[in-house]
Amino acid sequence: MHPAPSVIVFTTLSGLGFGLLFFLGLGLPEVTGWVAFVIYAIAYALSVGGLMASTFHLGRPERAWNALTQWKSSWLSREGWCAVIALIIMGLYAIGAIFFGQRWGVLGLLGALFSLATVFTTSMIYTQLRTIPRWNMALTPVMFLSFGLAGGAVLAGQAGLAIPLLAIAASVQILYWWRGDSALERSGTNLGTATGLGQRGSVRAFEPPHTGTNYLLREFVHVVGRKHVAKLRVISFALAFFVPVALLLLPFSHFFGLLAVLSHLAGVAVSRWLFFAQAEHVVGLYYGKR
Repeated sequence: MHPAPSVIVFTTLSGLGFGLLFFLGLGLPEVTGWVAFVIYAIAYALSVGGLMASTFHLGRPERAWNALTQWKSSWLSREGWCAVIALIIMGLYAIGAIFFGQRWGVLGLLGALFSLATVFTTSMIYTQLRTIPRWNMALTPVMFLSFGLAGGAVLAGQAGLAIPLLAIAASVQILYWWRGDSALERSGTNLGTATGLGQRGSVRAFEPPHTGTNYLLREFVHVVGRKHVAKLRVISFALAFFVPVALLLLPFSHFFGLLAVLSHLAGVAVSRWLFFAQAEHVVGLYYGKR
């Protein structure tokens, strides 16, 4: 798939933002007053900023609100509803913490659950697509959720939780890459099954369908060299997991904490780029790209 900047920003920022809201809803950290205002402002900036970035990939962004009407059949619509409900509930919860020094536990728990549900529904937008075997597996929502929880713990300053959650997310990432690399082959989809001619023998394309590029090639067929993939995976893994864990193991420091957040953010962004760039849409079979 073509790795559009808007969806990379969306999946990176919204996951971290709703991950932070999840921990805030559980009272981690327990903050009030101006400190609470700053932390909630960061969480909302990431969450809302990520959601807004996703609309820039639409042909008519002003019609994005129409997606909310399709909640019975669309994971995109369900994501929208979960996000709106989570932001409203956590907004009310934030009012109690900022202005009244109160922690309304039931409200926080509901907000935390809807924040986590938002990350899950985001992942299901991609998981449901059978035309992209690398996404169409149970590890996709597991990866999104583990990343959201790990990033949220880092942003919330919960080193005791962040370190094991980062280790879990790192393990899921490795497993996802390993399983994803053979997903297209395991799906059994090839040029023979795509054309319905597989029973007649080995099928190959005589020549491309046309001489120039088109929309399908631009959006759904993106090939990344294996050497580049290997380098980017190392960079992503080091920035998203190794560096933050190393920094969090050092004596507490706001500076080290900030570096851990920035490093994790950069690593997740690279991982998300690979998530889209390596997604082999089966339409590429018709063009000899798979």
